[in-house]
Amino acid sequence: MKRTMLVIISGALLTLFSCAKPMPAQTEYVLGTLCTINLFEKGKPELYRTLFARLREIEDRMSVNKDGTELDRVNAAAGKTSVVVDPDVIEVLSAALRYAELSDGVFDPTVGPLVKLWGIGTDNARVPEAAEIKAVLPLINYKDVVLDSQAKTIYLKRPGMALDLGAIAKGYAADEMVRILKKNGVERAIIDLGGNVLAYGEKQGGKPWRIGVQDPIGERGAYIGILEIKNKTMVTSGVYERFLIQDGIRYHHILSTSNGYPVQNGLISVTIITDRSIDADGLSTSVFALGYEKGRALLERLGNVEGIFIFDDGTVRATDGVRSSFNITSERYHWAD
Repeated sequence: MKRTMLVIISGALLTLFSCAKPMPAQTEYVLGTLCTINLFEKGKPELYRTLFARLREIEDRMSVNKDGTELDRVNAAAGKTSVVVDPDVIEVLSAALRYAELSDGVFDPTVGPLVKLWGIGTDNARVPEAAEIKAVLPLINYKDVVLDSQAKTIYLKRPGMALDLGAIAKGYAADEMVRILKKNGVERAIIDLGGNVLAYGEKQGGKPWRIGVQDPIGERGAYIGILEIKNKTMVTSGVYERFLIQDGIRYHHILSTSNGYPVQNGLISVTIITDRSIDADGLSTSVFALGYEKGRALLERLGNVEGIFIFDDGTVRATDGVRSSFNITSERYHWAD
């Protein structure tokens, strides 16, 4: 449903960690994107194998782009029968349903038929006919998902329904990386799963990590500013990573569950900062789709979560807890107030 990119300010990181001689970062293509893990520890090369094996395991259970995954089996059984799934899938879907409820359905894990129809980010990307969109919209309703956490089963009530956990699964995967790191005594690392950035621990000397936020309308790798965080995760949803241009019109991949078209509300990027990546992942899409006023109200209601909002007129807003630690460096953007 959405994927984004943040840019780690590598020069600053390499300078601060040169005395620690960190192992080279390792990058693999998994979860449908490039995933990079950088362990700032000595003597842990075998841990990379464990971490990436866990990522592949999660992909094999939750991908909608691979045949035979557990999510694929659930979708194939829609309207027919319940399907027993791994606890991983139960946990991620439970979180997705929670954010569907909190967002009044603008975040909805049953968006699969609509995502497939548009195909943005695939070779089959196109602008569907209005009649096609109208036909699949009734299939999008998270309340038609029956999840039994005790029996570990999922049932989709209506034929043609399809789950898509792409807007939240990478967050869960990032949290799993932290669980494994803690188990192995690792104290600091940078985890970047296709833009879901988790700054685990802190720099030597107790200093914060410095991470750049992608410019939504700039070249990949260009950032609008730098955020300083310790032991936090940050996830961005924006209009820039996956899009389709047809007849001179740009269609991004964050789709409205009410009208079936890309969300249009003046926002071009939302960055969420909090403790758990699964929460940041779910909230970044939810807040983007809700729009600034309702989205910010949701963050304030939840607490312990911060947000940075970028608008199509170049203005930037942020919640109170993060504004002082975010420095705008691009001349294209400025604070709204």
